Amino acid sequence: MPGRESVRPEKLEAVARLQATLESSPVTALVGIRGVPASALQRMRRELRERGHPITVATNSQLRHALQAASRRRPALGPLAESVVDQTAVLSAEGNPFSLAGEFRRTRSPTPARGGELAPNDIVVPAQTTSFKPGPIVGELQHAGFPAAIEKGKVVLKKDVTIVRAGQTISREVAGLLTRLEIFPLEVGLELRALLDGETLYSPEVLAIDLDEKRAELARAHQKAFALALEIGYATPATIPALLGRGHRRAMALSLAAGYPTKATIAALLARGRRAAAALTEITGAPS
Repeated sequence: MPGRESVRPEKLEAVARLQATLESSPVTALVGIRGVPASALQRMRRELRERGHPITVATNSQLRHALQAASRRRPALGPLAESVVDQTAVLSAEGNPFSLAGEFRRTRSPTPARGGELAPNDIVVPAQTTSFKPGPIVGELQHAGFPAAIEKGKVVLKKDVTIVRAGQTISREVAGLLTRLEIFPLEVGLELRALLDGETLYSPEVLAIDLDEKRAELARAHQKAFALALEIGYATPATIPALLGRGHRRAMALSLAAGYPTKATIAALLARGRRAAAALTEITGAPS
């Protein structure tokens, strides 16, 4: 570390502790904490720590020095330094990277815009009857681009409108009106920047998978494959019981239709004969 002799001992100790954590953790993730209120960050850190995933908040300088030092033993840590931008924290954990990414997503929640932020997605305001009373608010909405009008004494937005496109700046005027409409276009929470699992580096895009949906897709695929295997009579450990059951039912149906007596069909054949005799007796009036 340059100028080591001028660095305070507590900072050197913090870097050394962080280096030791980076070297020993199977999974290391860098997360952005920009915009997360202190109280919310404390809650998120506590919840993750209880699940065995502690988060360490450090300055970018300390984090870069720790990564540089730790990468001498674990070279795979080196590329993580590129993700140390803005306000960054490091998470050390064990477990499945996709599950960890899901935990980060669950920390995020909608938050109102204040003005000046970039819209992460198109901000669409649906047609609706608002809670506003007729008055100057109509002009404010119209001036900001909202299709406002008065109908039956109520302020309405007459059609859906994309008020801000993704990547555009949200003006203070629009931000205030969105908040009054209870539309919160931003998210606050932990933002995954990069994750290292052993020697494998994952980007957030790779880990952005809905595991519940993937499980549902696998279940649907299994059902379709099972149905196809039964249809073509393809024997596997999973399909053999169903194939044998279907074969038995078809054999029984064929034997009954042909009147072929076996130990399995004789009772049904006799019962069918008795029903036929009873019906004949009823028609002819002959004694049974």
